[in-house]
Amino acid sequence: MSEPAPIPGDPATPRPVAQSPALGILLRVLAMALMAVLAAIVKACAERGVPVLEIIFFRNAFAFIPVLLYVWRTTGLGVLRTRRPGAHLTRSAVGLTGMICGFTAVSLLPLTQSTAISFSAPLFMTALSAVILKEPVGSHRWMAVAVGFVGVLIMVHPDPSQFAGVGVLFALAAAVGSAGAMITIREISRTEPGPTIVFYFTLAGAVVGLASLPFGWVMPDPGVLALLVAAGLIGGTGQLLLTEAIRRAPVAVVAPFDYTQLVWAGLIGFMVWGETPQVLTMAGAMVVAASSTYILWREIGRSRT
Repeated sequence: MSEPAPIPGDPATPRPVAQSPALGILLRVLAMALMAVLAAIVKACAERGVPVLEIIFFRNAFAFIPVLLYVWRTTGLGVLRTRRPGAHLTRSAVGLTGMICGFTAVSLLPLTQSTAISFSAPLFMTALSAVILKEPVGSHRWMAVAVGFVGVLIMVHPDPSQFAGVGVLFALAAAVGSAGAMITIREISRTEPGPTIVFYFTLAGAVVGLASLPFGWVMPDPGVLALLVAAGLIGGTGQLLLTEAIRRAPVAVVAPFDYTQLVWAGLIGFMVWGETPQVLTMAGAMVVAASSTYILWREIGRSRT
């Protein structure tokens, strides 16, 4: 559900700040809580008949408020100049495809299940980095990917009485889209600052969402409109907290706390929709979390050699 945080160490990051692992972890946990709330808002709006692309518009249009405030306070608006519009277009197309699939999955699946499947994105990223970027992927990481995909199979548990086929396919497509977004961010961040990448992705999302206006928007009542505006503010703020977490602490310290989103999603799903997390979903999520954390650990180790 969430957009990938800027890659640590890229020119993306604004002015250096004092390091504080405890603060970085706190910011990461808060970001994951906001992303779980965002997913719940998306699900609630979809249940009230709001089309996914209309939700995409509000999610991005109102995210401009926290994003522009952050850019103004940290780097200045001059950072928004770019010489690579084509690269931003490619990154936005990949990221928006993942976001559309992710929002659709949230509307079709229990909140915990859609969140759990989204954690398979690092597995797809490892595979795609080998194919697209021609990066070397050693046997240890391929083994972790294989174990992780076993975890994915456990989560989707293809039992005819349980398998929500369309929703699961959208969730897996969203994970692939998120992985592709991370790949494109890794490439474009070699020359483009992170605030620039976030700004143009947010702009593209607002434009694509608005372009769907002639194809079946609904007029939201005041309650739903408030939820849609909140989706943008919460989504934008959550993305900024992800960025700040990496500024305050190493990625190896904060990234494992991404899995707290599953806890928040489980609590919200139970309190709002009466959802009870399936045992297989949680077991598969733990396998995916372990394999993804191992891949991260190997990646950090490789970057230090």
